[in-house]
Amino acid sequence: MSSHSLKWLAVVALVAVGCGGQSAVESVELKGVDEEVGTSADAITACVTAKSTLKTTTDLNLRTGPATTYGTIVTMPANSLVIEWGGGCPTSGWYKVYFGGVSGWASGSYLTQVTSAYSVRDEAIARAQGAVGFSYWWGHGAWNLGAAPGSCSGTCSNCTHSGSYGADCSGFLAKVWVVPSTNSNVAVDSHPYSTINFDADTTQWRTVSRDTLLKADALVYNENGAGHDFVYESGDGWGSMWAIECKGCSTGCVRNLRTATTTYHAIRHY
Repeated sequence: MSSHSLKWLAVVALVAVGCGGQSAVESVELKGVDEEVGTSADAITACVTAKSTLKTTTDLNLRTGPATTYGTIVTMPANSLVIEWGGGCPTSGWYKVYFGGVSGWASGSYLTQVTSAYSVRDEAIARAQGAVGFSYWWGHGAWNLGAAPGSCSGTCSNCTHSGSYGADCSGFLAKVWVVPSTNSNVAVDSHPYSTINFDADTTQWRTVSRDTLLKADALVYNENGAGHDFVYESGDGWGSMWAIECKGCSTGCVRNLRTATTTYHAIRHY
C-alpha cells in the first residue's frame, strides 16, 4: 500500500527518550480518484454484519456522504482495512465506514469483506493507516484526514516542525492503541508516553514473544537515551514485516516493509 498519494494535498516535547508552536489548522479541498473505473468481482452490495472488517480493492475515496457528489475526506489506498460503521446495510450502494480515526462513506463497488466479526485489532490498524502521509512531529501526536500533513526539518530532537498535525513514534502508538482511554480523538494533539514507558510492561501492555506477534502489536526498544517503536501489521516478526510507523523527521509517518534488530521486543495491548 502506498502512502496516501493524493492524497494529502496540500499534528510538552519529551526528554531524549521520545523517538530518537502550533499553527492554525490548515485544510484543503481534495480531488479524489475516479470512482467510475469498474467494479471488483468481490464487491459487496448487500447488508453485512455491523462492524464487519472490509478492505478496499483499489484507491478509494472516503466521502462525507453516500454519493460522488459529496466531498472527499481522503483517498484510502488500495488494500486498506476499514470497519463498517453504519449498522451493516448500504445506502444506494454506499457503506458508512471507519478509517484512520474518522467515519465517512465509501462505494461498495470497491470494497470486499474480510471478516464477518468486528475486530479491535482491525480498528487499530485502520486508525494507524490514517496517519500515513503525515509529518514526523517530535513530542506530539495528532492527524486529521484531509488536513495538510505538516513538515519536519532538521535532526530531532533539535528539529523544526511546521503545521498543525504530525506525530512521533510514541505519540502515534498511543493514538493507535487509545492509551489512555481518553486519547481516542486522533485529531487532538496528545503525547502521554515515550519509548521509555512502552519499553516497560504496565497494566496496559505486556511483553510477548516475537514468534507470536498479532496484527496491531508493537515493537519497541529504548537504550542509552534513544528509542523507537512501531506498529506491526503482518509478516515475520524476526524477519521482513509490514509496519506502520512515524519513522523520523525526513521520512514522516509511513507504511513500509522492514526488519527489526534484536534490541526490539514485542508488546501487546489487547
